[in-house]
Amino acid sequence: MTNTLSKLLESNDAILADGATGTNLFNMGLQSGDAPELWNVDAPDKIRALYQGSVDAGSDLFLTNTFGGTAARLKLHDAHNRVAELNRIGAELGREIADKAGRPVVVAGSVGPTGEIMEPVGSLSHAEAVEMFHEQAEALKEGGVDVLWVETISAPEEFRAAAEAFALTDMPWCGTMSFDTAGRTMMGVTSADLAQLVETLPNPPIAFGANCGTGASDILRTVLGFAAQGTERPLISKGNAGIPKYVDGHIHYDGTPELMGQYAGMARDAGATIIGGCCGTMPDHLRKMREALDTTPRGERPTLDQITDALGPFTSASDGTDDDAAPERRTRRRRRA
Repeated sequence: MTNTLSKLLESNDAILADGATGTNLFNMGLQSGDAPELWNVDAPDKIRALYQGSVDAGSDLFLTNTFGGTAARLKLHDAHNRVAELNRIGAELGREIADKAGRPVVVAGSVGPTGEIMEPVGSLSHAEAVEMFHEQAEALKEGGVDVLWVETISAPEEFRAAAEAFALTDMPWCGTMSFDTAGRTMMGVTSADLAQLVETLPNPPIAFGANCGTGASDILRTVLGFAAQGTERPLISKGNAGIPKYVDGHIHYDGTPELMGQYAGMARDAGATIIGGCCGTMPDHLRKMREALDTTPRGERPTLDQITDALGPFTSASDGTDDDAAPERRTRRRRRA
């Protein structure tokens, strides 16, 4: 299927995605525990500003404010009967911003995890998960997204359910998991597992990869893990802006714009084609990432030591695929001054 993202992938060495949704919205006044998706209707100008901030910083792609847009997540806010409305409007606002950008900008319909545990461990059935993802995907399609984008997934069963739902919607899609537990997802999936999983799907994603997780160093190690599987699909890296720290009653991320610029260049060299930020990543970070991708020549694939020298230590000794793959010394190197 020809679409804006596929065209950009054909003509660009690397595509800059967007940064954080939650961090930016909290800075606009969103309160902890509130549903960001309600702002699509209640504060549309702030959502326009969120999208515009990414476009102005140079992003080629941004995600809609619909991460928690399934009925399961919206039920927590007594809004489970507003799935179609909130997702459609979140997409329409994104389409509005992208269409006036003066250049190709991809609107990706964000689909987050349901928050439920799937069978056989939990009670959510495959059919129920497909139904929820399908409902959300249809609304995003109606709102005008270019591509569907499932993110922060931990369980392979949920990834498969999203893929099936997107096939029913007849939309191209991308998918990322969050590798935040010693190189694995919360449900134990490794980078190698995900690279193999996507090839078993009847409708594989345009691109796949990792988002969120822990720090910038860790996600690059995961990207190297994808690349080591020999996949020919474009890889996604959307890492956090450093490590979260609790300061004065708030969560702050210690990654500077300069560090995220280094991260962007190294992510491209590690094998990622779609590169963005996740938690803590603001427009200032994106500008440095855009600059790095535009001005830094492509280099050799970085080693683990080069990654930790530039971006700081890993948070675990291994990427989860091999207990002996990452010697302890690689997690203890200090960042160069």
